[in-house]
Amino acid sequence: MSSVEPLMRARGVVKHFPIRRGVLQRVSGHVRAVDGVDLDVLPGQTVGLVGESGCGKSTLGRTLLRLVEPTGGEISFDGRDITRLHGGDLKKARREMQIVFQDPVGSLDPRMRVRDIIGEGLTTHGLATGRERERRVIEMLERVGMRPEAASRYPHEFSGGQRQRIGIARALVIKPKLVVADEPVSALDVSIQSQVLNLLVELKQDLQLTYIFIAHNLAVVGYISDRIAVMYLGKIVEIADAADLYRRPLHPYAQALLSAIPQLVPGQRRQRIVLRGDVPSPINPPSGCRFRTRCPLAQEICAEKEPPLEAKPESPDDHLAACHFAGTPMPADFA
Repeated sequence: MSSVEPLMRARGVVKHFPIRRGVLQRVSGHVRAVDGVDLDVLPGQTVGLVGESGCGKSTLGRTLLRLVEPTGGEISFDGRDITRLHGGDLKKARREMQIVFQDPVGSLDPRMRVRDIIGEGLTTHGLATGRERERRVIEMLERVGMRPEAASRYPHEFSGGQRQRIGIARALVIKPKLVVADEPVSALDVSIQSQVLNLLVELKQDLQLTYIFIAHNLAVVGYISDRIAVMYLGKIVEIADAADLYRRPLHPYAQALLSAIPQLVPGQRRQRIVLRGDVPSPINPPSGCRFRTRCPLAQEICAEKEPPLEAKPESPDDHLAACHFAGTPMPADFA
């Protein structure tokens, strides 16, 4: 494991949403969106979070920034426990942590001009006003590939890709250390996706940023990420360097996700692993291993004991998987 101190460290992070029913709105259960996540993000690193829709990726990203309050666990950023911060101290910490939202339309106020959307953070944190604020807004617009005259226009006057560039500029103008990119290209055309991904890579190098990149597309995540964490039903089931994960995925769920990536070389085919059954409800997840209801390798121990997220024999120490039978090949008839 690296000896570098993580920029962000999460331990046992939990986020449960209460289910209320009846006239008195009594709590009848909880949606276990995030259910005990450990994650380290090193400075200058891009950590990809990947998994099916509804696995808890976006909730985890927002919980790490305290955009939603964690139900439990500890989150430290730059050596400080941000779960204990409030008021001005929390506001100061949030200057260092920003987010790029998935929806480039709904995340921008349609009644505000672009200069006010981007410059709002500068005003809120007392970083710049007047001409200096305008100068920094224009400079950031140009950094993300927009013309200066875009500052006087409204969001509806731009395409989806341009609106996402505005969202990126808004996040970066206050010079954060960490950016959570919550599926920033999933709502864009494929040709525009590559442009935005290349922009994010370029900005990371120029501004010395650290990313948590959330997506459900492993091909996209693999392009931009240094490490990849695979989530399933509120838990991380595998985490490794991107190259190690693509070369030898250990968890059956990660194997299935990787098998779905299209092969770009004509004539090459990959065994497609088609998962059977539906994702269990996060209100009442299965006992033991949460993937066991869809896993062809599942045995009795999988229902009795939850597998820990740990290194496995013949794998690098920083390649962790939560599976009793990690690395076991899929049955030949499971395709």
